[in-house]
Amino acid sequence: MVSVVMPVRNAAATLPAALESLFAQTAPDFEIVAVDDGSDDGGATRAVLEGYAARDARLRVLARDRGGIVAALNAGIAAARGRYIARMDADDVCRPERLARQAASLDAHPEIGLVSCLAAFGGDPGKARGYCAHLDWANGLRDPEAIRFGIFRESPLPHPSVMFRAELPGRHGGYRQGPFPEDYELWLRWLDAGVAMAKVPEPLLVWNDPPGRLSRTDARYDTEAFFRVKAGYLARLLERINPHHPNVLVAGAGRITRRRAEHLLDHGVAITAWLDIDPRKVHCVVGGRPVLPLTDTPPPSDCFVLPYVSSRGAVESLSAFLERRGFRLGRSYLSAA
Repeated sequence: MVSVVMPVRNAAATLPAALESLFAQTAPDFEIVAVDDGSDDGGATRAVLEGYAARDARLRVLARDRGGIVAALNAGIAAARGRYIARMDADDVCRPERLARQAASLDAHPEIGLVSCLAAFGGDPGKARGYCAHLDWANGLRDPEAIRFGIFRESPLPHPSVMFRAELPGRHGGYRQGPFPEDYELWLRWLDAGVAMAKVPEPLLVWNDPPGRLSRTDARYDTEAFFRVKAGYLARLLERINPHHPNVLVAGAGRITRRRAEHLLDHGVAITAWLDIDPRKVHCVVGGRPVLPLTDTPPPSDCFVLPYVSSRGAVESLSAFLERRGFRLGRSYLSAA
């Protein structure tokens, strides 16, 4: 029923816990496709994989020269035999009910193409406050509409938490290589194609945060990469939902905010003005556009607003302000940071 695709590289220390958590699943009808992406730890990772594979035939090991995570993921998907494909990383663990709960959700909801779950943070919350805050936010986005609109702030789906229908990569393309996070780009592309995504509202995965994880060490996962890749998909959505397309107002007139929002210009979106509360900026012209006081925001009948301010609490405050003035998420405003 389920193929668990797990890319592996130099993971001998964490693999046993990850594999044990999968072999403890309450749903027995699954396979694990572990793709060894050129491990060079003296055979330690290969020994762990081969030892477990000898004990349980549900583990299949694909050994490859190092090609990176995108190549490893696509190789694992190509080799998968399941009706559903679940992701899992070699440094995470899942609860015994994970595969059963997610597969049952997909069985019960044929309109849903991908289902995630809530995740518990497995790192040091004192040293990783940003990751903890992100996970708390992501765990709050559970239904298809919240995920569809929330994705333009950050990725609402921890990569190792997802399970999707096996036909989706063939229909909409698999992981792509590029200067962007491969999972975030995939979610954006599939959502753009109309794939509905939801979550099982239970914490079924422990998402660990080792210091060497790619999102900490690879430039493809830095903040600017997220803004660059989402601009094109955001522009496509705005073309469908913005009655004033291509014109938008951007909330936030700071230098970093402007630089991130201006990626939209390459995709045909026109930023007509900035909105801000800083008295040093309002009534000025910045980047060739006027800065309007936030309190002078035109009514929703006259504009579409994109809050682009990413400081903690700012988006929630802006959203509350806009809602009080009659704006509605996905119809007259959309948070983009």
